[in-house]
Amino acid sequence: MNQKYEELKTRLAEVVDLYGAAAVLGWDHRTMMPRNGAAARAEQLGTIVRIAHTRFSSPEIGKLLDELEPWAQELDYDSTEASVVRGVRRDYDKLVRVPPELTAEMSRTAAIAEPVWQEARKKSDWAMFQPYLEKVLELKRRYIECFDPADEDYDILLDDYEPGMKTAEVRTVFEELKAGLVPLIANATERVDAVDASFLEGDFPIEAQKRVERKILEAFGFTSDSWRLDETVHPFASRSGPDDIRLTTKHVPDSLSSIFSSMHEFGHGLYEHRTDRELARTPLGRGTSLGFHESQSRMWENLVGRSRPFWQHYFPLLQEAFPARLGNVDAEAFFRGINRVRPSLIRIEADEATYNLHIILRFELEQDMITGRISPADVPEAWNKKMLEYVGIEVPDVADGALQDTHWAGGAIGYFSTYALGNIISAQLWQRISTEIPDVYEQVGRGEFEALREWLRENVHRHGRKYMPRELLQRVVGGGLDPQPLLAYLGGKLGEIYGF
Repeated sequence: MNQKYEELKTRLAEVVDLYGAAAVLGWDHRTMMPRNGAAARAEQLGTIVRIAHTRFSSPEIGKLLDELEPWAQELDYDSTEASVVRGVRRDYDKLVRVPPELTAEMSRTAAIAEPVWQEARKKSDWAMFQPYLEKVLELKRRYIECFDPADEDYDILLDDYEPGMKTAEVRTVFEELKAGLVPLIANATERVDAVDASFLEGDFPIEAQKRVERKILEAFGFTSDSWRLDETVHPFASRSGPDDIRLTTKHVPDSLSSIFSSMHEFGHGLYEHRTDRELARTPLGRGTSLGFHESQSRMWENLVGRSRPFWQHYFPLLQEAFPARLGNVDAEAFFRGINRVRPSLIRIEADEATYNLHIILRFELEQDMITGRISPADVPEAWNKKMLEYVGIEVPDVADGALQDTHWAGGAIGYFSTYALGNIISAQLWQRISTEIPDVYEQVGRGEFEALREWLRENVHRHGRKYMPRELLQRVVGGGLDPQPLLAYLGGKLGEIYGF
């Protein structure tokens, strides 16, 4: 083995370990830490991120890459060694442009803003959160200035989450998606009485919810020796390594939304858990992009978890847990109820079709904020106008409007589009899965998920970040980003449910 490559791996392992420690601190920050610990936690995270950044962007790593690139180019393109050198070069070339102090300041600001956002949302007080958003935007503009001019400033932020993707590409795909969704949603909402979902509102004891979730997640692949499931304000998945997977969810006593939230976060966790162990402690040992990550979470939540076969198998478990609410409901009625189209205020509670409109709204607002077309003070009004235009709902308060998501508090501007990109990719992957595992839904209907897990491991998970997202999609489905499979899937399901 090349000694310089081994030295590179040793240096990279220290960096990955630091980021893993930061991930655990971040998880604790959003689940268990007392609120008054935010200031100290912000400094701790800032310090760790600054040290990791400094080590990763060191001249020593740059020199090793220079020396290793000719060697790596002679290797098999798909080899771990060639992939690590290729991927780390791209990361390094971006990182050296950004001062470590700026990275640390962004991390500290996010850690301080998160609990303020939580309190502002409780009080429905935009003014409380606005100064922190202003700070986040200032830092993001400083970050953009570190790079050569792009076609659009937003391209630089988007690239952090969806490498190689351009804002104009996303815009074009979203226009095609929106054009297909609008008539589909209209057809469904015109037939609002076709689906009864009244049984989904009422008393669902939280302890019973937890028992159901655990049984479903364990069937999916959750094990207590490598995974956790905890409570939080805004659900997320985190990891410090492939065998330390932290899922979170949010339980409410009058809804079953946490069951779907938990399935969603499981998809994220499974991706991280099943990367090739050869990539562990390298920057390639995680998902290739947020779009691909969301394809996994949305697949388990929707294509599996909202399917008819799934609930034909698992509905008796729900009836046993909630006899008062569901004892007189059958599996078919439940399937129709959880797939109803109903415009809603809250993104994470939205149905599969209107969900994408929530994402397009945020994608557009983020661009407006970065370019200065709207100021942070104007965000709630702009949000409310777009909600009325796109989703057809008037926003009653800012807690259910512009304060509902944690992403801006965390500095994750450029992230939101990946949710809808994930929906698109999940349908493209499922189309391929259905060809290669023709009885996949029959297996789901028996509560069997091993073949699906193995297909995903072989085709997506094990590769980590060996390939750019565009390249991985081409390898798996034989083409580029295409919203038509998603539109066909939604059209088929909703057409059957609503009779159009």
